Amino acid sequence: MRRFLTHATAGVALFYAWRSLRMLRGWIRVPAVSAMDDAPSLSVIVPARNEEHNIATCVRSLVAQTGADVEVIVVDDRSTDGTRAILAQLETEFANLRVVDGAPLPAGWIGKPWACAQGAECARGSWLLFTDADSRHEPHASVSTLAFARARRADAITIMTGQDMLTLGEQAALPAILGLVVFVTGPLEAVNDPRRPDRALANGQYVMIARDAYEALGGHGAVRGEIVEDIEFARHLKRDGRFRLLVAEGTQLVHVRMYRSLRDLWDGFTKNMYLAAHGNLAGLAAGTLFCASLSVLPPLLALASAREREWPHAIEALAVTGTVIAVAAYGADYVSMPRRIAIYTPFGLAMFGAIALNSTRRALTGAGFEWRGRTYGASASVPAAPQD
Repeated sequence: MRRFLTHATAGVALFYAWRSLRMLRGWIRVPAVSAMDDAPSLSVIVPARNEEHNIATCVRSLVAQTGADVEVIVVDDRSTDGTRAILAQLETEFANLRVVDGAPLPAGWIGKPWACAQGAECARGSWLLFTDADSRHEPHASVSTLAFARARRADAITIMTGQDMLTLGEQAALPAILGLVVFVTGPLEAVNDPRRPDRALANGQYVMIARDAYEALGGHGAVRGEIVEDIEFARHLKRDGRFRLLVAEGTQLVHVRMYRSLRDLWDGFTKNMYLAAHGNLAGLAAGTLFCASLSVLPPLLALASAREREWPHAIEALAVTGTVIAVAAYGADYVSMPRRIAIYTPFGLAMFGAIALNSTRRALTGAGFEWRGRTYGASASVPAAPQD
């Protein structure tokens, strides 16, 4: 059995390497530009709930956008920390900043889609940008993305942002988890193919869309009850068939610090994992086994083979870990991450599997999911009860 498992994990590693390289097919980057002719007006909408550590940096980077007519709308989603006070001060400093006090969460709505919908309702731009409060934008980020969307005749564009990871926990887990999200979705060539509605992806940290497309699709009302609203909106857009969505790399344009600790990362992905998989238990089980085959099993198999002095099998098992790290290092170059963090990839894969198990456990036991002071039901992606 040990020899069989060793060969099996080696086969999984080869599949992982092959598919990871295949992911690069259709890879596109948003080039930096300083201006564009006849740039459309842009409304940037930032949903913010308890973001006192991030909101000032985010807003200051947005109001400083160049090369386009930009208004910034921040929807304070009934924060209970110092977010609103910080926004009040910023509003006195910048004429192109508007702060909206969020209304109570209606039944059937998730917090973030509701905040985004309120921001879109009062926006004036012909294009809308939905971006997270923990984001930091280069001055030319908006005009670069607008120009790229126009050049590619896209109605919506979402970019892969650069990730600021300051703690060891973030560096050890986040790259592998984000990589697996893309890995599961499929090559970007298919994701960007309008004839492939089965392949849809969006990064809720940065989604830019023409207003007419947004309104025709029903806005965030179309995904009002979805915790993973970004991917669901991408699926909705591609199934509709009238508009074109592009996924591109923009790691040099926008940076995000998603989580400030390993615990925050654990909680954040726990709320997403089960629902993003639509409760597909077979898929979640297969994903967990896949992660274990590339993380936990190889060193255990190598140790067991070494104890039996079966050195070829020990080396084969260790080669699995080496392959995983090498593939991760190669991929890190494409997303402007340091190659050294690839050494943590087996740990990140193990974390992904553990989070999938925890997310499934919370869903099946009815424990539900908690995020930013709100509790969401497990059997449906709507709040267990409206909370403010």
